[in-house]
Amino acid sequence: MPNQSIRFTHALCRRPARSVTQGLREVDRGAPDPDLFDAEHMTYVAALRDAGMMVTLLEPQEAFPDSCFIEDPALCLKGVAIVLRPGASTRAGEAAQLKPVLEGIFPEVWDLPGQGAVDGGDILCSDEEVMVGLSARTDRAGVAALRPLVEALGYRVRIVETPPDILHFKTEVSLLDPDTVLASRKLAATGCLQGYRVIETAPGEAAAANAIRVNDRVLLSAGHSRTAERLDRAGYRVVELPMTQAALLDGGLSCLSLRFSLPGPGAGLA
Repeated sequence: MPNQSIRFTHALCRRPARSVTQGLREVDRGAPDPDLFDAEHMTYVAALRDAGMMVTLLEPQEAFPDSCFIEDPALCLKGVAIVLRPGASTRAGEAAQLKPVLEGIFPEVWDLPGQGAVDGGDILCSDEEVMVGLSARTDRAGVAALRPLVEALGYRVRIVETPPDILHFKTEVSLLDPDTVLASRKLAATGCLQGYRVIETAPGEAAAANAIRVNDRVLLSAGHSRTAERLDRAGYRVVELPMTQAALLDGGLSCLSLRFSLPGPGAGLA
């Protein structure tokens, strides 16, 4: 199915918990404000719905401060959900909590076998390829366990060495269409995106690289006007969204939803 990597019917999101103030962060720039985080999250959910998606919003999980970053514990491809193993020890229980929800939605739910860790934030999927970035949260053993699952779904796997000062592979790259990516200059310079047309973020706006293409629009974090102009000139419809609170926890647009397509109205979603 062409454009399956940018065309979606459904999304799964989880509201931020009050405990989000205790969320993980590489650099402490202050704790997020739970009320403002929730407000920005609802704006994000509304943008997904405006893009034509049916969004299921799950209740917050106070035991897991980072659980609103729902992309990390699962990967959704071709009607199959793969339950991953996040690399941070404090997030280890999130996958088990999410699995029953996925089982109520997807006809098939697979567990990541073997050993090792994989975070969804390190996985970038085009129509034919799954790129997995090795990082502090995703290791070679995890990728080795993931490879046969995605190959069984018809994808080839490319392993990428994420620069050590970038938390997740997708922190600084996103898919704009099956052949084009938005990336920071630093990540593009590594050569790991060979085979894709690369639109670089504007100088000083590397954080804009964590965008998401959703149907006919590109959702971009606000405050990156020069990158937004580049995308507009390239013919993309840009919607800017506030991500100030997620950014305090090294999070962004891709982290806050699982996006997928399922046949039929509702398709098991409430």
